[in-house]
Amino acid sequence: MGIGDIIGWAVFGLVAGAIARLLHPGRDPMNWLWTMLLGIGGALTGGFIGRAMGFDTSGSLMTWASAVGGSILLLVLYYMATANRGPTESSPAKNEDYKKAVFDDLSRGPNG
Repeated sequence: MGIGDIIGWAVFGLVAGAIARLLHPGRDPMNWLWTMLLGIGGALTGGFIGRAMGFDTSGSLMTWASAVGGSILLLVLYYMATANRGPTESSPAKNEDYKKAVFDDLSRGPNG
């Protein structure tokens, strides 16, 4: 693997990761390096899953589709692992809890 291959993987990962972040709903606060690593990991994951399902992922369009799909899968798994579970009580949040949270956020101001 030469330097050209490494640069090719980096550019491919950056583009695939950026497309996945655009298609995935929600806010994804990550810089370009993490986006590139997301795309590379998604390409490896998507290629592995595609080959396991019997698809040929070496074609141009299937390479991109598997990379973007794998990247979205990694984003979903990341958000499932790090999601805030909300109140620990079994009952849903009450109206008073919501009002208190909103007013606390407003009282802190925009830099809060």
